[in-house]
Amino acid sequence: MSSIGKDLRKVLRSEQVLDLREDVSAYANDATYYIAKRNPDVVVLPESTEDVSAVMKYAFAGRIPVVPRGAGSGLAGGCTPIHGGIVIDMKRMNSILEIDAQNMTAHVEGGVVLGEFVKKVERMGLFYPPDPQSSQVCTIGGNIATRAGGPRGVKYGTTERYVTGVEAVMADGTVITPGGKVVKQSSGYDLTHLFTGSEGTLCVITKGMLRLLPLPAAKRTLVVTCASPDQAAEIVSEIIARGAVPAMLEFLIKMAVGVMNNYIKPPIPLDGEAYLLMEIDGTPAQLDVETYEIEKACTGLGALDVRIISNPAESATYWYARTRLYPLMTTVFKRVITEDITVPRNKIPELVRSIQSIAASVGVAVGLAGHAGDGNMHPTILQGEISDEMSRKADKAIEEIIRAGLDLQGTISGEHGIGIHKNRFLELEHGADQVALMKTIKRALDPFNIMNPGKIWTEDGGAV
Repeated sequence: MSSIGKDLRKVLRSEQVLDLREDVSAYANDATYYIAKRNPDVVVLPESTEDVSAVMKYAFAGRIPVVPRGAGSGLAGGCTPIHGGIVIDMKRMNSILEIDAQNMTAHVEGGVVLGEFVKKVERMGLFYPPDPQSSQVCTIGGNIATRAGGPRGVKYGTTERYVTGVEAVMADGTVITPGGKVVKQSSGYDLTHLFTGSEGTLCVITKGMLRLLPLPAAKRTLVVTCASPDQAAEIVSEIIARGAVPAMLEFLIKMAVGVMNNYIKPPIPLDGEAYLLMEIDGTPAQLDVETYEIEKACTGLGALDVRIISNPAESATYWYARTRLYPLMTTVFKRVITEDITVPRNKIPELVRSIQSIAASVGVAVGLAGHAGDGNMHPTILQGEISDEMSRKADKAIEEIIRAGLDLQGTISGEHGIGIHKNRFLELEHGADQVALMKTIKRALDPFNIMNPGKIWTEDGGAV
C-alpha cells in the first residue's frame, strides 16, 4: 500500500482507491500506447463531486500531480500520468441527471458514455450530434475536455458547440458551475469554453450541461468511387461549394476501404483509388435535392461511380465499419500512429498531395482517411515493423505533415487534442506570445502545476 493510497483511504472508501501495481498499470497510458507509459501512484474512483473535491484538496495540499481520465480512448496521450501521482477515473460518475425535452438540454455527469447517452436522447426524438469514432466507450467529460469531434462535424460542429455549462472542480478543490441551461449568456468571462478543451490542465470536469437538437426525419448514405485521391479531394471542395452540406462526408483511400470491407455487406467494389462515404439528413424532400446536387458535382468532376444506399441495414454496416477502421488497422500493422490535421476545406486537395509527397520522400506508408467535409484529415503512419529507424522516419513524416498543414492555414489538431503527442508543435501554430498567455492562465488557476502537468505544451517551453 502506497503512502498516498493510505491517505486517500481516509478521504474515500477503501474500494474507491487502487494502488496495487497490477491495478494502476492499466492506467499507464491512453490509446497512444506508442508514446509513453508511466504508472500512477494511485487511482481513485470518485462517485460524486464531493469525492473529487476531497481528492483535489488533498492533492493541492501535498503538491501531488492529478490526471483526470474518462475512458482512456484518447489519441494524444492526454491522460498518461507522466509524473505519476493520482489518476481520477470518472467512470463511476455516470448518471444522466436530466433530459429537458422542452428546453432541449441535458445535464449529465462526466463519466456518462457518449453512445449510451445518444441512444437515450434519440428514443425521445432528440439529437446530440458530436460523434467521435470511440463513441461506444468514450465519456462526455473526456469529450468536453478535448473538444472531441467526429464525422458529423461538417454539418453540426464539434463538442464545444453543444456545451452550455459545466461543473468544474478546481486545483484547490473549489467547485464552480459556469454557464447553465440558457441559450444565450453574456455575463463575465466565458469560463465554460475556457475549460472546454483544456485537457484536464485547469480543472476536473464533473458535469456538463448540453444543448440538444430535434432528431432529423430521414437520412441517406452515398458512396462515391474516385479515380484518385486528388479527384476525391476536388469533389469534396465542389460539394461544399454547391451548398449541399452532408451530415457526414468521409474521405478514404482504397486500402482503408479494403479493411472496412470486413464489416460491409455487400462489400464495396475496389475499383477506385479513393472513396467518399457520405450521409445526408433532413426531410425527405431535402434529401432528394441534396442527392441531386451531390450526384451532379461528382459526375461533373468525373467520379467513377455514385451509389445511393437505400437499405438502412446496409447503410448501418458502412458507418459501423468506419468506426472500426482504426482498431482494424492496429490488427494489421504493428504500430499505427493517427494524425489529426485540419485545413480550410478548399485546401484539402493541396494537403492530400503534400501528404503523398511526404510519404514517398520519407519512405513510410501513410494511410489516408478523414472527415473531409470539415477539412479534418487523419493521415496515419502504418508500420509493419518496429525499429529505431522506422520511429525516426515516422517522427520526420509527422513533423513534415504538421508543417504542411500549418502552411495551408490549418491547425495541428481538429479533434484529438494536444496532450503529449503534439505538445512540441504548439508554438509552431500559436506563437510564443499566445503560448505564454495560456501559461499565465494556467498559473492563475493551478499555481502549483498539479493539474495534468506536461500536457499541451512542453515543460521546458521549447518548440520544434
